[in-house]
Amino acid sequence: MACDHLKALDLAKAGKWDQAHQLVQRHSDRMSCLIHAYLHRVEGDLSNARYWYGRAGENMRENTLEAELSRLYDAIGSA
Repeated sequence: MACDHLKALDLAKAGKWDQAHQLVQRHSDRMSCLIHAYLHRVEGDLSNARYWYGRAGENMRENTLEAELSRLYDAIGSA
């Protein structure tokens, strides 16, 4: 079963970290890893965030959380 990336981002935007995390944590596709990384940035666990960005083939971003959320929404829209 594929991850509902849009739902995970909407939950994250609504401050429902645990629910968003539950959606993405069992998936290993690139977008799930990026969302997972973002969620750990929100949590303040930067070490874990770096790990998940690495799993997605990226370095951790140095943008704001708001900019990263927007980037992820844009990436889903262009998928």
